[in-house]
Amino acid sequence: MPVLTPTMVKGKAWEITLKELEELGIRGLILDVDNTLTRHNHPDVDGKILCWLDRMKAGGVRMIVLSNNSISRVKPFAGKLGLPFQAGAMKPMTWGYRRAAEQMSLPAEQTAVVGDQIFTDIAGGNLAGMKSILVEPFEMERHWGFRLKRKLERPILRKLRKKTGREGV
Repeated sequence: MPVLTPTMVKGKAWEITLKELEELGIRGLILDVDNTLTRHNHPDVDGKILCWLDRMKAGGVRMIVLSNNSISRVKPFAGKLGLPFQAGAMKPMTWGYRRAAEQMSLPAEQTAVVGDQIFTDIAGGNLAGMKSILVEPFEMERHWGFRLKRKLERPILRKLRKKTGREGV
């Protein structure tokens, strides 16, 4: 599988089902924070995300938060979710993904990364030998660096739209 191609594409994380994870042999999820579980730099979590996390936990799916953001951002957010975390991950470098899988006591093959960015979340997960699930961001970021990455993602997203038939990707 190409490094920039996700295993699965969903509108939002809460659309990922236990059945889909089971079919892929996934027992653990590495979750991005900003624009995956909540809006960028937002402290609160959407109720649909909380319900989805509860379903995943009840289904025995192990989860951990992995973010490039600082510990001051990630620790309180992960605490609200009752999840372990790793901050300052330097995604797409693979060591954060590998440490996260180890922390869940799972091999890479049984782990999937859920995130909104192709060049960090998806690429890093794929390079680490994991499955990857691309979700649509909650909102577009204003910082020029994020806007540049989003612009560079557009041709890849067009191909994914054709392949999956999803308009919202």
